[in-house]
Amino acid sequence: MAGDDLVGGGDAERNADVERARIAHELIAGVRGLSPPDVPGALCRRCVTLLPAASGLSASVLADGPDTGVMLFASDDVAARLAEIQYTLGEGPCREAVQLRAPAFGTNLTRATEQGRWPLFSLQAAEAGVEAVFSLPLIGAGSALGTLDLYRETPGALGPDSIRTASLVADAVTLAVIALDHASPDPRGVATWLAGVESDREEVHQATGMAMVLLGVGASEALLRLRARAFAEGRTSTEVARDVIDRNLDLGVD
Repeated sequence: MAGDDLVGGGDAERNADVERARIAHELIAGVRGLSPPDVPGALCRRCVTLLPAASGLSASVLADGPDTGVMLFASDDVAARLAEIQYTLGEGPCREAVQLRAPAFGTNLTRATEQGRWPLFSLQAAEAGVEAVFSLPLIGAGSALGTLDLYRETPGALGPDSIRTASLVADAVTLAVIALDHASPDPRGVATWLAGVESDREEVHQATGMAMVLLGVGASEALLRLRARAFAEGRTSTEVARDVIDRNLDLGVD
């Protein structure tokens, strides 16, 4: 009996490895030969095809630390906003998935339990018409490199097959990121094909630096001020950063 279980478990693991390799190959094949700015969009389209149970999805990679993420791709405006407001608010499933290095699911954001878990995020997600979210960490070398994030416009859990596929896609996205990084002819590696999405992070950094000088505070306080203003105005950190850079907003004025 135990031997049969071990054989079955081994077969299941081998099958998962085969499926993971297939999905990774499909993702990498879908972006091979493309110019750097075209890579994220192509990767996104492949993920959407593989995960039809989701209303939309996005993927983000960590930048300077667990509190700063760079959105790699998003299937639509709602997915993009969900990704960014989590770093603006400092809470949400992707933040939890990174911290725990484990999937973080919220199957009904209108329930009190989910609202208590992520009170600010749940409110803004509901306003965007989202009722369920699913975040899976991108694990590489024992640490979380980022997250694959799915959302649904209706409440409810993903089925077992969808969860399994999403987990394999998250693994494959991780492998694709690493493979593309190593295969890049540019010594900066992954930076060449993340150049387009890096711009948002640079805007936040620039605005933070300006706020440090104008307010006479440290980097953490300046970033906190920027995020607080974004939350108060129902906008993202990037949107507020652009106003600061264009000198259309003074963070010192409440």
